[in-house]
Amino acid sequence: MKEAAQSECRGWRSIADLLGPDPSAPVALIGAPLNEKSLTPGRCDLAPKVLRETLKRFSVFDLETGTDLSPLRIHDAGDLFLKTRTPEESFAPIRDGVAALKQKLIVIAGGNNAITRPGVHGLGALKGTGLITLDAHFDLRDADCGLTNGNPVRALIEDGLPGANIVQIGLAPFANTRRAFEFAGAQGITVRTLADVKTCGVTTLLEEAIEILSPRCDRLFVDFDIDVIDRAQCPGAPGARPGGMAVDEFFGAARLIGACAKVAAVDLAEFDPALDQADITALTAGRWFAELMAGFQARP
Repeated sequence: MKEAAQSECRGWRSIADLLGPDPSAPVALIGAPLNEKSLTPGRCDLAPKVLRETLKRFSVFDLETGTDLSPLRIHDAGDLFLKTRTPEESFAPIRDGVAALKQKLIVIAGGNNAITRPGVHGLGALKGTGLITLDAHFDLRDADCGLTNGNPVRALIEDGLPGANIVQIGLAPFANTRRAFEFAGAQGITVRTLADVKTCGVTTLLEEAIEILSPRCDRLFVDFDIDVIDRAQCPGAPGARPGGMAVDEFFGAARLIGACAKVAAVDLAEFDPALDQADITALTAGRWFAELMAGFQARP
């Protein structure tokens, strides 16, 4: 009989076991539970806690590739206090929280998509930063009514991020306006639609994006807006639409991005646990994190 300490009778080593207060770890996880000014009211602020709890349900071993994450260490930097704070009020705490982390990869668990702007700023000078978004939406809404989860990319451009430093993948039909589309073109943003994803595959488009941005950018930030996934596979995302990205494409994207040494930070945005059904979106977020870590472990 196996010794009790070695038995997997009642449990196994999980992704959650890799997290701890270890600033020397190569990866950091920081929660940014920003919920204010969401265009669709909800509870995205619950997502970081739910993600951490869900990681207990994922083992550290991927039998398909033989990947074993047991040696990986992840610094859990906790959650920023953003309760009732607007995107404007949350800017400095998120920016400074990200800037204080020195790990090779920083994972920001949102929170609505307004976390992307301060997250990008936290990496340093905008001209040296590239932004890739996997999102059903441009997030280029006008900012004359203030910051929301619908205009972080617009705000970054107004802050000085060159449009040529932005690649947007997964944009959905009938979920964006002509005005946003034309603005993206005028700014030099590279645009790849859901149809492009289904024709080419998201990993091919991400490889193209990295090739486009790498010569002009010192580092990359990748925004994973979970509403890019087909709504049937992601009910806990208020902006998700039928016909979105297949969830296995989303997982493949996470692994590829994790493996890219030029990627300094990523975020996961727009997961609303209050809308979830049967933990589908929570488990999607957990598997996304596992795939991201598997990719990171493969970095040279």
